Amino acid sequence: MSGLLSSYLPVIVFIAVSAAIGLALLVIPFIVAYKAPDPEKLSAYECGFNAFDDARMKFDVRFYLVSILFIIFDLEVAFLFPWAAAFKQLGWLGFWSMMAFLGVLTIGFIYEWKKGALEWD
Repeated sequence: MSGLLSSYLPVIVFIAVSAAIGLALLVIPFIVAYKAPDPEKLSAYECGFNAFDDARMKFDVRFYLVSILFIIFDLEVAFLFPWAAAFKQLGWLGFWSMMAFLGVLTIGFIYEWKKGALEWD
């Protein structure tokens, strides 16, 4: 039984070390952080000027549409990498199934283009 338990020792050490690092990363910023920031530290950072509207304002639907389209096409292109890596082993069936996939993708892209989903006027 002790042989079985000793085989789990690396896993227990790994969990202990990762828990210690995680706890340290949670506690140390509260200890080290500067407590009294000046007005320059509290000023707007990224754009250089203060916000001119509420952060909870409504965005245009086109923003969401373009972002969803980007995610869809980005994920579909990610399917090409494993297909290209295993291209020789797949044969003609793998080739034509990917051509069908790319055909559907191209038809969807043309449809979105014709509908004006990619226009930002």
